[in-house]
Amino acid sequence: MTDYAKLDAWIDAHFDEEVKFLQALVRVPTDTPPGNNAPHAERTAELIAAWGFDAEKHAVPAQEVKDYGLESITNLIVRRPYGDGGRTIALNAHGDVVPPGEGWTHDPYGGEIEDGKLFGRAAAVSKSDFATFTFAVRALEAVAKPKQGRVELHFTYDEEFGGLLGPGWLLKNKLTKPDLMIAAGFSYEVVTAHNGCLQMEVTVQGKMAHAAVPSTGVDALQGAVHILNALYAQNTLYQQVTSKVEGISHPYLNVGRIEGGTNTNVVPGKVVFKLDRRMIPEENPAEVEATIREVIAKAAAEFKTPAGGIEVDVRRILLAHAMKPLPGNKPLVDAIQKHGGELFGQLIPAMGTPLYTDVRLYGEAGIPGVIYGAGPRTVLESHAKRNDERIDLEDLRRATKVIARALADLMGEG
Repeated sequence: MTDYAKLDAWIDAHFDEEVKFLQALVRVPTDTPPGNNAPHAERTAELIAAWGFDAEKHAVPAQEVKDYGLESITNLIVRRPYGDGGRTIALNAHGDVVPPGEGWTHDPYGGEIEDGKLFGRAAAVSKSDFATFTFAVRALEAVAKPKQGRVELHFTYDEEFGGLLGPGWLLKNKLTKPDLMIAAGFSYEVVTAHNGCLQMEVTVQGKMAHAAVPSTGVDALQGAVHILNALYAQNTLYQQVTSKVEGISHPYLNVGRIEGGTNTNVVPGKVVFKLDRRMIPEENPAEVEATIREVIAKAAAEFKTPAGGIEVDVRRILLAHAMKPLPGNKPLVDAIQKHGGELFGQLIPAMGTPLYTDVRLYGEAGIPGVIYGAGPRTVLESHAKRNDERIDLEDLRRATKVIARALADLMGEG
């Protein structure tokens, strides 16, 4: 029988060390793009080696990374075997993040602490869970001393681009095949499902002309606006489609980037925009993509000018399938709900999230998993992907205890 109080006490006694570890990780930038993330993996391996954790460094071939649009990726696996029999449980967190952007009142790479919160890019998503998972395993080994099973730490660097060169690359190359897995998440819910995501690049080609004689050109921006209006009309229809998964509402579409034109006094001859279509677990990705292409093609055909029409090229740049619950995840859900309820003093619901993550790749490989880690109740509270991202240090402390306790239970079940 595990003495949970002793596990908790070990984590409390080493919590200052855990916070310093997280600060060290935040201070190594991993902005993606450009995606030069190998230095962070090297630093992580160096830090955990002090505790006897030998990190296997799996560098993705440079050409693969370059073709993908990034600069360097080294994924880490730390294997901790305890004895014959039992399960292999993987704990995965990603180190790549979006660039910090503007509006910060704290150094995005400073790891500064104020009012019990640690600030920095990836402080919440998900370098915090490099710390959560590492110190949970350290506590497990120091106190529970499991006699069977294995734990693996997977620290990967491709979640922002879809995960194919992170967990996807490790799984494809048969470098790991755990029985269960837990991925970085937030503390107040255990996530068992998430949305899928389709991202597309749409290039609208018109004909440049002098602004003094606009009728001699074909305005690519006006053509793009016509297409965008059709897409936004489609987006309104998505609100009538609802998911049966708690925590997930309906599909939606966002156009997050637009660029084009050459100068103020020139009719734009080319406009490029990128769209993001979130798919609920019940949707078929092939049908979703076909519908979007049909909407774009119809709108493009409708746009006519005296000088002619527009040409449109549509390119898929990302397809991330939804994560659907696998029946085998029940031991994970039960353990996290039990200990999360005790340590946070409230029900930890099992639910879905409208985000998409690289956890789906484990599910597609037949590995049941959940999303749980250190973080607030909502993405909005964490400031993830915004200025002043932060993690409440008490959430970090309690989530570490939840994971350590859950691992102790799961390692002892045979």
